[in-house]
Amino acid sequence: MIFVGGVPFPTDDSSSSSSQSQEHDILTALMEHPVLVSASSSLNDVEERKFSASKDSSLSILRHNRWVYIFQREYATVDPALVDAVGTDEATTCVGIVIRNQKSGMISVAHLDSPDIVDVGLDQMLASVVNQSSDAMLDVHLIGGFDDGSPKHVNGITEGHAELEGYSFPLCKKIVESLAKSNMKFQIHTLHVLGHNTRRDSEGNSYPIFSGLLVETATGSIFPASFDATTRCPDEVVRRIRVTAAFEDRSWEGRLLETYDTQNDQFGIAPCTWSMRKIHIALMLQNLSDQEILLTCSTSPSAEAPDFVDGLKRQWDYLIQHPDWRETFPSKQPRIFRRTEDNSWVRHRAKFSSSSYAYTD
Repeated sequence: MIFVGGVPFPTDDSSSSSSQSQEHDILTALMEHPVLVSASSSLNDVEERKFSASKDSSLSILRHNRWVYIFQREYATVDPALVDAVGTDEATTCVGIVIRNQKSGMISVAHLDSPDIVDVGLDQMLASVVNQSSDAMLDVHLIGGFDDGSPKHVNGITEGHAELEGYSFPLCKKIVESLAKSNMKFQIHTLHVLGHNTRRDSEGNSYPIFSGLLVETATGSIFPASFDATTRCPDEVVRRIRVTAAFEDRSWEGRLLETYDTQNDQFGIAPCTWSMRKIHIALMLQNLSDQEILLTCSTSPSAEAPDFVDGLKRQWDYLIQHPDWRETFPSKQPRIFRRTEDNSWVRHRAKFSSSSYAYTD
């Protein structure tokens, strides 16, 4: 169930000719809702916060805080008593979603990249945010996704046939559909997606206004944000590899990737396998030019950050140097990282028990 401005949002329309048109109407109506239009307009006036944990950086605000960073297709649920900030970026055609329990203050953040993971992904997030007996209102923020499809658009909704919808629209439609069908109560505060998150150059090419967000856990406030390599941690390269390797690993089918242990404030990078086929692909892609890499590997080549290609090359180098996934995940155990006194992350060896997040030294 969706609420906007404290009022239930109508999602039933018996006059709709089909469920598909009904879902389209829900997204259209939300994009046109005055409260959400105003929220997007206000967010556009907020300067993007750039974060670094480097001691030599003038942007090192996170170095003195306890933070959690989320990569594509990952999620994490954090306790404000243990974590000061949680964020994600690099969401061009993806969407960053924040769900916060108004009663407990627990916050779950995910980086959704496909309609196929929305239903199970939301279940994963809600399992650690909401008690089964809880009727708490859940605050929701959505940032990311832009008009990457047809240039013909109205109120942020791409018009035309399915092949012109791009990647962002089907994902946003699926998220809204799933929230509307849920028995949970979702108060949508931010819907900064599609047309609300699109800027155009003089030639009419579209780009996202914001591709990332940060949540201050004490207040639940969100801000547009971007991060550098020092804050996209721990285990950046391995976690990036898992995103694509998960497509070949059926145990992750339809699910968000597990990363963070909420109770113990530590990262548990759950294992994922990769085949020799992935190594062969890495060897092939290494020979492409930077422009060819963008066109081959990105859903939005013109909108990627400057370090996008470099990040891919580091993944391919790692795969070529570690073709056997068991070198990375011995005995198929997770890679454990614990927070140090200076809020950096250090890897610890651990034994893996039957529980997904039960670790013993």
